Amino acid sequence: QVQLVESGGGLVQAGGSLRLSCAASGSIFNINYMGWYRQAPGKQRELVAIIANGGTTNYATSVKGRFTISRDNAKNMVHLQMNSLKPEDTADYYCNLFVPTHQKNYWGQGTQVTVSS
Repeated sequence: QVQLVESGGGLVQAGGSLRLSCAASGSIFNINYMGWYRQAPGKQRELVAIIANGGTTNYATSVKGRFTISRDNAKNMVHLQMNSLKPEDTADYYCNLFVPTHQKNYWGQGTQVTVSS
């Protein structure tokens, strides 16, 4: 079983920065993707950024140039540095771990990010 624990959410003014972190524990396979999704009230959950264990990244168009995803494979952690935050970034942010060989998705409990205008 895999457990994901997020930290780092909070309230910030527009233009500010936040750093989210996610620690994974349990049966983690070497080949995996770790990422961040978000869900705003009344909207579907959407991909924010994802990073493969080899370092390849992919970002939602709306966050490119403002957010940076990184991971520490030795510590099984993934981070999301969010700069130039906008009110439309307000959402619950969820850490995700995907193991392609097992086609398994794991989710954290979510952390709230609120950006005030």
